[in-house]
Amino acid sequence: MSYFYNPAEGHGLPHDPFKAIVAPRPIGWISTIDAEGRPNLAPYSFFGAFAGNPPIVGFSSEGFKHSAANAIATGEFVANLATAPLAEAMNMSSKPVPEGVDEFELAGLTRAPCRNVSAPRVGETPAALECKVLQVIRLKDLAGKELHNHLVLGQVVGVHIDPAYLKDGQFDTAAARPIARCGYRGDYAEVSSLFEMIRPTL
Repeated sequence: MSYFYNPAEGHGLPHDPFKAIVAPRPIGWISTIDAEGRPNLAPYSFFGAFAGNPPIVGFSSEGFKHSAANAIATGEFVANLATAPLAEAMNMSSKPVPEGVDEFELAGLTRAPCRNVSAPRVGETPAALECKVLQVIRLKDLAGKELHNHLVLGQVVGVHIDPAYLKDGQFDTAAARPIARCGYRGDYAEVSSLFEMIRPTL
């Protein structure tokens, strides 16, 4: 028999298991600039890819935080790949600092220029996706009540890859060692190996 609960009534456990169940979740390390051109960098574990052609990614902000506000104001953002060697810097960029504080500087990271958007990318990351905002969706619950969650969807208009992570013409995910959130206060996973399983055909 399974342990069952209705989320609206509480889980009855010491900690909410939802984020541990929906795991691992890739991290959207989102860089933006505000209306005054000041850079911002923050990680979001509510992040994913939603289409391949054209490539579309999105991140959801719980509360109207700087990244969402900047992306909406400028129509742009960059999704930087968060990796194990950059984990401490990524974590430092999550610090709740006042508006206008440069998280690149705070985390000791390089602001590298982009080609098609004005926001900088993380110079040290193996890959970064330049994005133009397509839609911003204010999430609602079953009762139609608006939540403090804003889903920002962006079309990828530029891709940066460190050539060191290209192997036989493919991006070497295992070598890049991306990290992902696995729930609870500070649980992360690292992708360091892959296995192949080809989708069956008729």
